[in-house]
Amino acid sequence: MAILTKGTWVLVADGEKALFLRNDLDQMNPDLNVVQIETQDNPSNREQSANRPGRVPDTGTGQRSALDDTDWHELAKERFADDLAEKLYKLAHKGAFDRIVLVAAPNILGELRAKLHSEVSSRVVAEVAKTLTNHPLDKIEQLLRDLPDES
Repeated sequence: MAILTKGTWVLVADGEKALFLRNDLDQMNPDLNVVQIETQDNPSNREQSANRPGRVPDTGTGQRSALDDTDWHELAKERFADDLAEKLYKLAHKGAFDRIVLVAAPNILGELRAKLHSEVSSRVVAEVAKTLTNHPLDKIEQLLRDLPDES
């Protein structure tokens, strides 16, 4: 069975932006149209950190070790994946899509996959571990058209 049948949704996401797309034609001539765009303001970790990393006394005289500070930028990306999983669940529950292809940066795809409700994961027909959020729609269509049917 073809992956991009008419009405199949495609989620293209990274840690800060998500495009919800719908295929309005077929596998041979995909026509992806934007249904919704989600974005998250996620400045670099340096801009979000308030303090320099802390220090604790070490075992030697006068020695101190640095502590890793929280990576707020990465934490926000993980939370964005949580938000996307919740949004997908609500959309699936309302019957917005029967089939969906997930296209996301590898780390976001992993986070997203772990958070998906069974109602959504049962509708996933393919996954592509690539960052394509800033690619034009015709390039995304071409990549998905060329996917093998067994994905």
